[in-house]
Amino acid sequence: MLMEILGIDFKDTKLIKQALTHPSSSKDNYQRLEFLGDSLLDFLVGEYLFKNSNEGEGRLTVLRSYFVNEEYLAERFDAFDLAKNVIVGKSMKNNVTRAVKADIMESIVAAVYLEKGIDVTRQFVIDKLQLANFNDVQDTNYKTQLQELVQANFKCTMKYVTEIEDSTFVSRFYMDEDEISTGFGKDKLTAEQNAAYVAINKLFKDEEE
Repeated sequence: MLMEILGIDFKDTKLIKQALTHPSSSKDNYQRLEFLGDSLLDFLVGEYLFKNSNEGEGRLTVLRSYFVNEEYLAERFDAFDLAKNVIVGKSMKNNVTRAVKADIMESIVAAVYLEKGIDVTRQFVIDKLQLANFNDVQDTNYKTQLQELVQANFKCTMKYVTEIEDSTFVSRFYMDEDEISTGFGKDKLTAEQNAAYVAINKLFKDEEE
């Protein structure tokens, strides 16, 4: 059933078992595969977007971040109903968290690569992550976008300083010691997201146009 869901015929069944085994269950778990899968996803998603989109570097970075981030990978995990295949220890109590789901998706990508090679893995990632839908991506996680963009274009530290002023949260975003933007919101996260949105438009809008 699992092989049918993934569309991959694993001759090395120990490999896919390892990809689905949580550290709480065995030393022969997915952690090393996760490391490899993370790198493969960054490359293959980036390659696909580069070849199939005319977007600028900033937008490409945001799109890649969308497809490889924890939340999206966990969504794809759920779409394939993989939780019943995960091998966990008693301490987990069958509680497969979002982070674990994302880790396992990365591990499966690595297992496919080791079993079938880069070409099959490329098509697997394109199909299972639905990369063809990149034009429909509306990523409103501006903090993640900003982090990806700044890391790709600058060498600096980043921080948010968020305080309550007159019952409103005010967040100031800094690069090194320079204040770049300010955002307001009814809670801390909203204020920081708004500060990130302002910073993206200030730092990268002209570049993407």
